[in-house]
Amino acid sequence: MKQTVLVVAILMSLVWHSAGREILVTKPKDPVYQKYLILTVPEPKPMLKTGDRLAICGDSITEQKLYSRIIEDYLTMSTPQLAIEVRQYGWSGERASGFLRRMTNDCLRFEPTIATTCYGMNDHEYRPYEERIGMEYRENTQGIVRAFKANGVRVVHGAPGCVGKMPHWVKTASGTVEDLNLSLSVLRNIGVQVAADEGVGFADVFWTMLQAGFEGQRLYGTNYAIAGKDGVHPGWAGQVVMAYSFLRAFGLDGEIGNFSVDLKRHRMRSSAGHSVISEWEGEYELESVRYPFCVCVPATNPSPGYPVCGTADPRSDDSIQSAMALVPFQQELNRFMLVGRNAVAPNYRVTWGKESKVFTRAQILGGINLAEEFAENPFCEAFAKVDTCVAAKQAFETRQVKEVFHGAEGKAHMEAAVSKTEIERAPLARAIRQAFVPVRHTIRVVPEP
Repeated sequence: MKQTVLVVAILMSLVWHSAGREILVTKPKDPVYQKYLILTVPEPKPMLKTGDRLAICGDSITEQKLYSRIIEDYLTMSTPQLAIEVRQYGWSGERASGFLRRMTNDCLRFEPTIATTCYGMNDHEYRPYEERIGMEYRENTQGIVRAFKANGVRVVHGAPGCVGKMPHWVKTASGTVEDLNLSLSVLRNIGVQVAADEGVGFADVFWTMLQAGFEGQRLYGTNYAIAGKDGVHPGWAGQVVMAYSFLRAFGLDGEIGNFSVDLKRHRMRSSAGHSVISEWEGEYELESVRYPFCVCVPATNPSPGYPVCGTADPRSDDSIQSAMALVPFQQELNRFMLVGRNAVAPNYRVTWGKESKVFTRAQILGGINLAEEFAENPFCEAFAKVDTCVAAKQAFETRQVKEVFHGAEGKAHMEAAVSKTEIERAPLARAIRQAFVPVRHTIRVVPEP
């Protein structure tokens, strides 16, 4: 009861931010949501600029280097025209106050132009909400945002995620799982206010993840753990939900490719980033410099830890594919559309790579999302090569900051440590660019007898 009163008091103090719109989101009717009072947030606006240097900052969930890897994969391969460089700064156990203390030395020295933050999990202390916790979180979050802004850095403030069970390693944890999530929801709402006050972006990780977790258990069973098996550190599914929240907050349009095919004249037009090489009786060869985001990679060319096509359980909380049913990643961020014109047959067989599927005339005319319909597709192998390089670079970035900057070398001579590690990092960043090459692929669309 005490926590509910505190939440209501905080919300009342935020009414002035509503600016004529509803202050609370319309929640699903399921009883599990009724105790949560969730502030609305404005629709995201485009935030990324060509040549941006993105800093991804957070605690141990960021240091897992999974949602950060998804973000870098997406920006590198699906939106290469933006030429964005990425660094991740995850630090296990960190609170917002910890990053505030180290951000000048570890992050700002590399002159990011845009940054994401994801703190709050440790800040809420794994206990029912207390006003002290909220005040500290607000002060430190505001300090981070203002420090970034003072250095010309645009910011997307990310809410913390949710918890799935009481973490076994936190000996001082108290209350119930619901108590913890209610506490995190307050920090989420405080973040909404800070973002509004400071005029920065907001990624709604908490509310998106909480809903995905409940929906995942309905779809896949009660053992489905969006927040991970330990209740805090998500597997691939939860990480996809987090990445979706940040990518959506960037205001990306999600239009990766559009292929308009005249089924009568056997002609195809493609959007920017894709070239039609040849056309012959329903078979179209293309070359693409924009990849759709791939949910799996081939067993013949795996990437470290990435789900493998044909072996990853599509209903597992450690698969990317399962998360695609929980958030509209494919529909909003990964549209690779084949749209037919002048279709007369009742059904058409579409072959892309090794896979074929039959679609109705209405489906073809309305457009089918190849990225959604074909999990294993001609881009998976090339995607794996780039992802492998991204994973290697991000792993080095953790060592660079935690072991070198904050180790003996950094303490002895910070500038020398920075210079040395940047020389080591350069070929890792270059390998990503070299691995990202145009992909030749064939789409075949023929009437189904």
